[in-house]
Amino acid sequence: MKKFVLASNNAHKLEELRAMLETYGAQVISQRDAGAFIEPEENGATFEENSYLKAKAIMDACGMPTIADDSGLMVDALGGAPGVYSARYGGDANKSDADRVAYLLENLRGVPEDKRGAKFVSVITMLTPDGKKIVARGECAGRILTERFGTSGFGYDPVFYYPDAGCTFAQMSAEEKNRISHRARALQEFVKQAFL
Repeated sequence: MKKFVLASNNAHKLEELRAMLETYGAQVISQRDAGAFIEPEENGATFEENSYLKAKAIMDACGMPTIADDSGLMVDALGGAPGVYSARYGGDANKSDADRVAYLLENLRGVPEDKRGAKFVSVITMLTPDGKKIVARGECAGRILTERFGTSGFGYDPVFYYPDAGCTFAQMSAEEKNRISHRARALQEFVKQAFL
């Protein structure tokens, strides 16, 4: 069985990645369980750069194969923002998911429905102590609604409408989201390179 450390302290992300990778016989443990109690600096300009920075820092700290995911929301009407700053969108004034969603909706106030296109992006990087590197990117396109719907998921899920499913990410079951999300698509690409 392949064993990976996830370079994240995000319990939601760990749960999603663990559920998806276990179907391929892989075991995913948290960076804390691997003894890495650091918070890598995410100062890259792209999802690829941040994903690499996190994977490298945690792999160096624990000496085990490490997976890092950097993901976020890119909104057309905001020039691709919040992008790599999705988890820190709005700065210190917006500490919770609900705060960041409210800030996003405020910034999109008055933007018509046909101009509210957006996509979630996920980049997964795997690094191993012997020098192997895999980078996989996944995207999922939709649009931002004017109000929240659904109680599942996290982050911007309640306002991200996915047309193919006719609902927001927050209205989907975890299983459904894990089949079609940006992270699922990045993982599918990762699995092709790592396992197939």
